[in-house]
Amino acid sequence: MIALPQSMSPEEYLAWEVQQPIRYEYINGQIFAMTGGTLPHNSIALNLAAMLKTHLRGKGCKVFIADAKVGVSQQGPFYYPDVMVTCDSRDQTARQVIYHPCLIVEVLSPATERIDQGKKFRNYRRIDTLREYVLIDTETMNVDCYRLNQNDKWELTTYSLEDVPLQETDLEVHLTSVALRCPISLLYEDVVFPEDYPENLDGE
Repeated sequence: MIALPQSMSPEEYLAWEVQQPIRYEYINGQIFAMTGGTLPHNSIALNLAAMLKTHLRGKGCKVFIADAKVGVSQQGPFYYPDVMVTCDSRDQTARQVIYHPCLIVEVLSPATERIDQGKKFRNYRRIDTLREYVLIDTETMNVDCYRLNQNDKWELTTYSLEDVPLQETDLEVHLTSVALRCPISLLYEDVVFPEDYPENLDGE
């Protein structure tokens, strides 16, 4: 993200940002231009959103991807998660901002990994309807799911092929907030990892 020099109130930001050709996030009065993601990043987000859309059809939930903004509160911060789901009736007629998601997903990149795991998650935890926060790696098959337990504590469950027996053909990721189970291979469908690149890609 690239910070802009001017600061705005939440109301000024919302009125200004809707007129801009690119997306901007809003944190503590500061405005940050969003940078583009990689193709693997896009594939992972699209794969998950497609599965969620099919799974939740007819259940009163909405699935959003990339260009949908979430507000931690009316005063911000305002972010653009890679994927999110709301099943709250208060969001059904929303036009600009979702305030009551149950699931938020960020697909990690080297530039955003520390922010997504740290300050952004601390802010997301302030959303009282949020039940699950998911971080998906783009460099290896690894999914970290943070879930709110019955004691209002966030617990981490990691799904990684490095942690399963070699004879296990596929690992199932469970998103409890929306009761979705999916093979991790489908989540990473069409994604080519760095170690899989052809050795002589440049013709040398």
